[in-house]
Amino acid sequence: MGKIFTIGEALIDFISEQSGVELKKVNSFQKAPGGAPANVAAAVSILGGRSYFIGKLGQDAFGDFLVETLKNAGVGTEYIFRTNKANTALAFVSLKGEGERDFSFYRNPSADMLLEESEICRDWFRTGDILHFCSVSLIDAPVRKAHIAAIEAVKKAKGIISFDPNIRLPLWQDHEEYKSIIREFIKYADILKVSEDELEFITGINDEEKAIQWLLSFDIKVLLITRGSDGASAYFGDYEINAEGFKVKAVDTTGAGDSFIGAFLYQISSNDIDINNIAYKNMNDILKFSNAVAALTTMNKGAISAIPSLESVENFIKQYD
Repeated sequence: MGKIFTIGEALIDFISEQSGVELKKVNSFQKAPGGAPANVAAAVSILGGRSYFIGKLGQDAFGDFLVETLKNAGVGTEYIFRTNKANTALAFVSLKGEGERDFSFYRNPSADMLLEESEICRDWFRTGDILHFCSVSLIDAPVRKAHIAAIEAVKKAKGIISFDPNIRLPLWQDHEEYKSIIREFIKYADILKVSEDELEFITGINDEEKAIQWLLSFDIKVLLITRGSDGASAYFGDYEINAEGFKVKAVDTTGAGDSFIGAFLYQISSNDIDINNIAYKNMNDILKFSNAVAALTTMNKGAISAIPSLESVENFIKQYD
């Protein structure tokens, strides 16, 4: 089994304790660990894989809390750096209907943005390892160059690159620049995960099938399109699979997409699957498993704190078999 590394932001989500309320009208919040790359690393580890988080946190209580949370989830924290030049990032989250979210971020700058290219070591990575990243940390800050250094190191080691744009428009003043940066980094991806509501923004195409074909024009081995409770689609080799989702009572969708891709990468790594030659049935089983993990995650508040155990996932799937 190869190691799974994630790189980027770890932060604190302050999640509204009232549902269906605009952020400006929220009276109280519940603290929860978050940040998409950190969530993915936690999902991998909680399910039984080997994961490591690469990032930078502030020398503050929130940074301490995140390190302890990741350690408790089984995530390797030896590649986390600390700084007193900025604080750990915060995000305030209001919950709209059916667990949907509205974000307000406090990171101008935050510690995660200060991860340096020089802090990335090529010796960390081996053949078969996976590096996963998102777009929040691709802003014009030191952390973007750190991403490029890590990606190039993994490519040189003959590892796998996974990219989930995980679009957060409020963090970018220039949305056209944001789109351009995402497209620039898609070219590195072996595995690309995009939610259906991000397709048009990334591609500029409002026809879903044409947008998917545009993405497939890149050298992507596996393209994943997530569709919330409707499941997910995978495009790989000459195949296309549409896997149904699981209908559950969603409390909070925070981290659902992260737990999906974390579960997917866990399955690829733990089963030593060659992404250049995935059998149709194997992919169908992997999507079913990943959909189940995402569904279970939405049934509780938070991201890392809501990720289910492997046993819970297996028992959940058995109910539908």
